[in-house]
Amino acid sequence: MKKEISTANAPSAIGPYSQGIKNGNMIFLSGQLGINPRTKELVSGGVEAETHQIFKNIQSILKEEEASLDNIVKVTVLLKDMGDFKKVNEVYPQYFNKPYPARSAFAVRELPLSVSIEIEVIAMK
Repeated sequence: MKKEISTANAPSAIGPYSQGIKNGNMIFLSGQLGINPRTKELVSGGVEAETHQIFKNIQSILKEEEASLDNIVKVTVLLKDMGDFKKVNEVYPQYFNKPYPARSAFAVRELPLSVSIEIEVIAMK
C-alpha cells in the first residue's frame, strides 16, 4: 500500500507530486533541489552548496520514515552542466559510506527553478 511521506523540514513540492512515497519496504523520493526549506530560497555557493542542501533535504524526508542515507540503494543525479560532475563527486562521499549506492548521472538541458543539480533517491527499509 502506497503512503505519502511529507515534512516541513524539506522544501514543499512545487507541483502535483509528493516529497516521497513509501510502498512496502521501499521509499521513493522525488527529485530534491538545493532549496532551504526555511527561507524557500535556493542556497548560494554553486553546485557544491546545492548538493549539501539537497542531502540535508533528503535526510529530513527519510527521517519521517525512521530511515537514513544508509538505507539508500539508488541515486539519480541530474546536472545542468556535466562539468560540475567532479564537484559533486567531492561532496558525495561526505554523505555515504562504502558500499556506495548504485548511481546514475545525467546532464540535462534545464532543471526546475534554474538550479544546477537535482537528486532523487530510492531507499529500502
